[in-house]
Amino acid sequence: MATGLALGHPAWATGTLAGTLIQNSAIVTFNIGAGTITQRSNTNVVKVDQVIGVAVTPLVTASVPVGASPATLTYQVTNTGNGADSFDLTGAPAVTGNAFTTTLQTVAIDSNGNGIYDAGVDTVITNGAASQVIAPDATIKVFLIVAAPASATDGQTSQVRLTATSATGSGTPGTLFAGKGVGGVDALVGLSGGTGNALETVQASVAQVALTKSATIVDPYGGGTAVSGSVVTYSIVAHTSGSGTAAGLTVTDAFPTGTTYQPGTMTLNGTGLTDAADADAGTASATGITVLLGNVAGGSADKTVTFQVKIN
Repeated sequence: MATGLALGHPAWATGTLAGTLIQNSAIVTFNIGAGTITQRSNTNVVKVDQVIGVAVTPLVTASVPVGASPATLTYQVTNTGNGADSFDLTGAPAVTGNAFTTTLQTVAIDSNGNGIYDAGVDTVITNGAASQVIAPDATIKVFLIVAAPASATDGQTSQVRLTATSATGSGTPGTLFAGKGVGGVDALVGLSGGTGNALETVQASVAQVALTKSATIVDPYGGGTAVSGSVVTYSIVAHTSGSGTAAGLTVTDAFPTGTTYQPGTMTLNGTGLTDAADADAGTASATGITVLLGNVAGGSADKTVTFQVKIN
């Protein structure tokens, strides 16, 4: 790869900056009699043309979880050419081999350079629209925000492609765009073809919840028969699985017709809950119970809710 001029300039990706004037002249010396004569040729001026180049690099190498919340993928776009250029940025969730196809929600450019998508701060663009002008060897970070379909199952993966294509021109290396470069110089497509792309991966992170309800009965005579006066203890077990998190998990149960709730009998994992709507997780109303389990990660220990009613 070519380097820049050795006169204090940085090493540009494809050499001397487009539009740079390279000037030189030749000198001839000769003797006439005892004297030496020196003459200079005309000055030859060459203006450096633009070479178009771009590279796209994934900045997240591990799979990004996607489930109830969208996933944010981060890519870096580098202008590897020798002239300022802008690039059309296109996100494509449909990639051959994907187990599911995400929905592209947002394409954004990292305005403050912190590498984190900041809604309302970073510049949101239409998919396929051009970036700002990027100086040679400079980079920008691009975010693709995608959501998983309801059909995605836990552990499945899907790739998302970001493509950056020079707004100046692209095509087979060596293709010439006359007068389209910086300052009106010619622009030549470099080895990248004027386009680059990279893939990042999301993995479905889905928490599944199974609810199992059972009952035990104690009748007034010490047996287990369901008769008037028998006390029924209901046990509700919430089992979460998968790699995601069930957010705001809440268990509700209505008191069966023909029964009366026994105050103060509600528990969560064996710890008593008050019936009032207060600081603990449970509330008992005239019609049923509600227990707030919060955010429960898949694979967490089961959550067990119990309460008692008496058969009228």
